[in-house]
Amino acid sequence: MTKFRPCIDLHQGQVKQIVGGSLNDQGADTNFVSQHDAAHYANLYRQHNLTGGHVIALGPGNKEQALNALSQWPDGLQFGGGVNAENAAEFLAAGASHVIVTSYLFENGQFSWQRLEEIKQITGAERLILDLSCRRTASGWNIATDRWQTVTDTPVNAATLASLSEHCAEFLIHAADVEGLQGGIDEDLVTLLGEACTIPVTYAGGARSLEDLKLVDTLSGGKVDLTIGSALDIFGGKGVTLEDCINWNNQH
Repeated sequence: MTKFRPCIDLHQGQVKQIVGGSLNDQGADTNFVSQHDAAHYANLYRQHNLTGGHVIALGPGNKEQALNALSQWPDGLQFGGGVNAENAAEFLAAGASHVIVTSYLFENGQFSWQRLEEIKQITGAERLILDLSCRRTASGWNIATDRWQTVTDTPVNAATLASLSEHCAEFLIHAADVEGLQGGIDEDLVTLLGEACTIPVTYAGGARSLEDLKLVDTLSGGKVDLTIGSALDIFGGKGVTLEDCINWNNQH
């Protein structure tokens, strides 16, 4: 069954909810800036045993906050954002259950199997999550790197998902075009993930209500989990409460 997965998005040293497609070197369009630090949210998720959540560092200046969050719940949160073969071990040692990697796997815009093997040697496939966040293109969806600004030639399709699933524990997939807009999920993408994925996968992007948990569950046959960000009450949203999501997980 589909589960709610929590998140902590860090931008410029603060917990924020942003419009994904707007993120660049100058900043981002922001839906919410929290008065609480990352450790606060890590503790909140730990108290309610909301497992499988991710801490994502969006650009520089977030390491201290990320490490504080991981220390609050050792092995309870995943970490992504600038992860590479040189620093992956540090974040695992700091308490991350898994590290999440995207941009490092691309060299000059091309997917690097060598880099995948290098980081896998450090993490093992069992503690590695591949972030295949993507943008919609004329042919479907393509992986987007560098804070979702660079659209690569690597498609998100059944063949890609099958080949990469042998090298990691999970997939994390943000639909960057709808991320932060609260305009509804990308139903076609969720359907594809449900049909093609043989390992755990979390989808994020556009979720706006508890009904979206039901929709993802239906479209994916219960195989895809859902992250809700900007619509969540703890991030200033009006669409769904954290309590609703906790109850959903407990009932399913």
